[in-house]
Amino acid sequence: MKKISVYEAEGMALCHDITEIVPGKFKGRAFKKGHIISKPDILRLLNLGKEHLYVWEINETAIHEDEAAIRIARASAGPGLALSEPKEGKVELKAQMAGLLKIDVGALEEINGVSEIVLASLHTNRMVRTGQVVAGCRVVPLVIDGDKIRQVEAIGLRCFPVVQIKALQSLKVGVVTTGSEVYYGRIQDAFGPVLEQKLTQLGSQILRQVFTDDSTEMIAEAINSLIQQGAEMIITTGGMSVDPDDVTPAGIKAAGGHVVAYGAPVLPGSMFMLARIGDVPVLGLPGCVMYHKTTIFDLVVPRILAGEEISAKDIVRLAHGGLCSGCESCLFPDCHLGKGS
Repeated sequence: MKKISVYEAEGMALCHDITEIVPGKFKGRAFKKGHIISKPDILRLLNLGKEHLYVWEINETAIHEDEAAIRIARASAGPGLALSEPKEGKVELKAQMAGLLKIDVGALEEINGVSEIVLASLHTNRMVRTGQVVAGCRVVPLVIDGDKIRQVEAIGLRCFPVVQIKALQSLKVGVVTTGSEVYYGRIQDAFGPVLEQKLTQLGSQILRQVFTDDSTEMIAEAINSLIQQGAEMIITTGGMSVDPDDVTPAGIKAAGGHVVAYGAPVLPGSMFMLARIGDVPVLGLPGCVMYHKTTIFDLVVPRILAGEEISAKDIVRLAHGGLCSGCESCLFPDCHLGKGS
């Protein structure tokens, strides 16, 4: 900060607000702290009686908060994001499309480890809507050492993208519904309509739903038949508990499924199975998906549709934040469920 003649102030940043008073008519801010003085401003400042000003020098070693925020945002933003104009020193990152928000948490923490830098985001691995603000950035002081911004830019280049939105693929989903009670028509299937609604909301569709008895061979045959018909994802419903008649996990294995995880640290959704047959993900859904609004399905399926290959470690990480509070009015994804992952 230094005191200079107003005639020398062009291109400098004000260190304080400047007030304008018009007796009997107006009293308010004429120039805001941080304002970059332009040539036309000089005459107005003289008319306000300002011959000298306190300013920050903006140069290669000192960068104004607005420019700094823009550069942090540009260094962090990847596909699917738009940047706002700086407002009060802050730039927001907004989703240009609905999709899965992905944050490189390690890079995010590294950026915030640079002194006087702020980059705050929503949790990773959650669905966001078009236009939603997913992150915001700024610096703490009015001006900041340029080396710190260059450090952030280096992190962004090395870890690109720090923040991004992944579009969901539209997959053809084969559904295998198991259980003698449905197969023989003793009760009506209630799982299919739930899956159709959830998958449609995510932009995918059910290719075909096949009903089977509690038979390992029938389940395996149905899975492989659906894959041959072009299913890009298989979902099985029913038969996932520990009852002796529940043989769906065995049917998935018999179909050639390589089991990634059986059991998930998510409530509701613990009796979940994830397997793969070649490139086709196979999901064994527990009964809770049929009657709970938000379950393991809502944490895993969007990530699969975004092109991710979910690992056993990814499932384990769901434990932190994996307990649904069962709120009377469900706010998911604007809640803690799945946010530890």
